[in-house]
Amino acid sequence: MIPESFIQELLNRVDIVEVIDKSVPLKKAGTNYSACCPFHNEKSPSFTVSPTKQFYHCFGCGAHGSALSFLMEYNGLSFVEAIHDLARQIGMIVPQEQRDPNLPPATSKAVLLSLQETLQQAANYYKAELKKSPRAIEYLKARGLSGQVAAKFQVGYAPAGWQNLQSVFPQYEAEALETAGLVVQNEQGRRYDRFRDRIMFPIHNQKGEVIGFGGRVINPEDSPKYYNSPETPVFQKGHELYGLFMARRAIRDAGRVLVVEGYMDVVALAQYGIEYAVAALGTATTPFHIAKLMRQTDEIVFSFDGDKAGRTAAWRAVMNALPAIKDGLKLRFLFLPAEHDPDSFVREFGKEAFEAEMEKAMPLSQYIIQHLSEQNPLASQEDKVQFLNDAEPILKQIQAPRYAMLLRKKVAEMTGLAGGEVQRMLKLPDPAKIKQKVVRQRSRTPSSLFVRLALMLLMRPQWAKPELGAAIVDESDEAHMLRIVIRAALAKPESRPVVLLQMIAPYISEALQQQLQRELSLLDESLDFTLEFEGACTQLSDMALMAREKSLLGRLTEKPFSTLSDAEREALRQLTSKR
Repeated sequence: MIPESFIQELLNRVDIVEVIDKSVPLKKAGTNYSACCPFHNEKSPSFTVSPTKQFYHCFGCGAHGSALSFLMEYNGLSFVEAIHDLARQIGMIVPQEQRDPNLPPATSKAVLLSLQETLQQAANYYKAELKKSPRAIEYLKARGLSGQVAAKFQVGYAPAGWQNLQSVFPQYEAEALETAGLVVQNEQGRRYDRFRDRIMFPIHNQKGEVIGFGGRVINPEDSPKYYNSPETPVFQKGHELYGLFMARRAIRDAGRVLVVEGYMDVVALAQYGIEYAVAALGTATTPFHIAKLMRQTDEIVFSFDGDKAGRTAAWRAVMNALPAIKDGLKLRFLFLPAEHDPDSFVREFGKEAFEAEMEKAMPLSQYIIQHLSEQNPLASQEDKVQFLNDAEPILKQIQAPRYAMLLRKKVAEMTGLAGGEVQRMLKLPDPAKIKQKVVRQRSRTPSSLFVRLALMLLMRPQWAKPELGAAIVDESDEAHMLRIVIRAALAKPESRPVVLLQMIAPYISEALQQQLQRELSLLDESLDFTLEFEGACTQLSDMALMAREKSLLGRLTEKPFSTLSDAEREALRQLTSKR
């Protein structure tokens, strides 16, 4: 494991401008540098790189991060590979530290690291077992997979048997194995391997770390066909997509992403040169999936089997995606012939035929209208009422103003109503007001005193003092975030903002991380924050004092005066005299 202190030192010494400029030519723009964003298509530059803060931020798609995350996102490297690459660029040697397995983890971050190490060891074991199993190798060859593609996706094999992992993990009773979803315990207390006699597909997060597995049967009589890791502290199915880590570069090059149903579809398509495919992990597509993919591209194509199950899955994906849709996003649906899935289709007809089918994919609006009218001839007033009833929950979920307006217009045409009548009848919000709300949200100022103080401490960590943390009595997420920032600043007072952001990331929500990154990007580092910081500290102290006085007054006034101690009576006199 690479020590955290080394990663912090690496980020303190590297120059992000030099790192990014090698791949994306940058132009000086005031105190920063700018370029057209390499992570989405745009005509005018919204991608900025700050030499002072040592991070990049795109105001168009929201992409942001350090020199490490740039190498990962742009070059498709794993977290460890990016560290080694960056260290080579500036002449540093990457050290390793060993974790004592007998010591309990001290922090929540250590727990996550322990789980990831456990999962990586299991992935290495499954990969080695694949080479020992002629049966598993023959199965993959029969599916048309080359050794090169299998190696790229780190495909492995979990052998038959109940406790094979005991050869890798002598402490087979360790809680980490069960928490990571590798071992199951039955009602009698017997422990056994979750995955047995299955082709294993490691699932990676955006850092390239193994966070779970998908196992596919070899014997077609076994069930279930696909078996996934359970939800764990490092793996949430509704947030992750199989193959996204490997596909990011291909997605940018193709300008679109293809979402398919299974692991084998992703791997088979990659075998035939379609490397921009990803798969949901045994769940319907969620708004989190859509938001994650929108950061990669403006065009998402869903490919489903043409049978009833495939169409049901497609409609479920539509309903889950609606809240995340934004104007400018192209969302399309590809339905293959009923006898084919992407895997079988591309093996039979090849890449060009598959991509030709993709060009025929149905736009979201067309698919919605087709689905609503599929069993409705719209021949009577009752049919039209039913059509409006079915359309209502869909129209109410769409927040993209232009998209909402055009879809309402189509619904109005099909029912013989005016657009305004549909809006009034279904009590839909005015698209113009939706747009104004979105604009206000994008241009809003920092939401609280806590955020503003955190921003200033990220820029001036040497100003942090222990008493500042003691003055925070609020229990909100933003107050918790400020406490974490203060601790990081006290620990590393000479660090750049990017190092502090790296330190606090495991302990705050992704939404707060994005907010800090965006507002820090807008902050002018040439300003003198001294007076503002002193005023904010005073305001924080006043808030804490008022909260403590209110709490003390409440406690003292609940007791009979005769039962109070001398100190409590004096405190009550002081409080009441102040008020």
